Parts: sequence; C-alpha cells; structure tokens
Amino acid sequence: MISQTAEYALRAVACLGSRGDLPMPGAFLSEHAKIPADYVPRVMQQLNDAGIVRTKRGPGGGYLLAIPASELTALQVVNAIAPVSRIDHCPLGIPGHETLCPLHAKLDEAYAELQRVLASTVIADILPNESLTLQCGFPLPSDRTEPRETQS
Repeated sequence: MISQTAEYALRAVACLGSRGDLPMPGAFLSEHAKIPADYVPRVMQQLNDAGIVRTKRGPGGGYLLAIPASELTALQVVNAIAPVSRIDHCPLGIPGHETLCPLHAKLDEAYAELQRVLASTVIADILPNESLTLQCGFPLPSDRTEPRETQS
C-alpha cells in the first residue's frame, strides 16, 4: 500500500534516528538501511525538500534528522515521498457515480486505516532495537562511533 521508495525513506529515517545527532554518510546509510546506493540521493533529496532531514557538509558530514524522532510521524515521511491516496470519487470515471461503490468504499476504508496508523506512529516507536539490528544490520543506537564512508 506504500511505494518501495516510501519504504526506503522509512528505513532511512529509522536508521538516522538510531544514530541520534551523528551525521550518516550516504554509503553508510545505504548499507545499514538496505537501500540501493543509487536510490539514497533521490530519497534523501525528497526528505530534505520536505524538511525531514538536513545535510551536514564536510568531513564527518552526512544526513541528519531535521525533526526529532519523537515528533516525526511515519505519515510525514510517507507523504514526503508518495502520499497515501484516498478515493473520493469514482476511479472509473463513470458519470452519475456520486458515491463510491462497495469495492472502492472498502479500499478507501483501508487507505484511511493506513493513514491513521502511520499518523499515530512516531519514528521513535520504530527505531531499531538490538534484535532488529542483528536481523537487519542497522547500527545499534549505542554505537556512537563515526561511520566510515565506503568507496563504491
């Protein structure tokens, strides 16, 4: 129900949130959030344009959250990439369909529930924990070492 790019953005933001105020270079983010290296700039630019992340230039630079993980919702992240679309009129364009048919009404209900869940989930709620780190390769929140930029 969300695009692959929106999922990449959620993983990137969770990864950034796990690092606190330490910048994360793109290659490190690609490796730890499992985002293809060529997608990182695209995703991060969209998040930057939405005011969700910021960049720190120079040695030791990288990406940082611009909004605290305790205040940033998953819906804000998804909406920055590919907003969840609601169905407010007949998607088939049939004249005279003033209300949604039962199928489209149910689909819209599902989209509404997705929006509700994403809006009620702050990024701090989905930060990687130790067991997730072992499964998915996210850096541990307690790992306060500087990430190394890897060569591609």
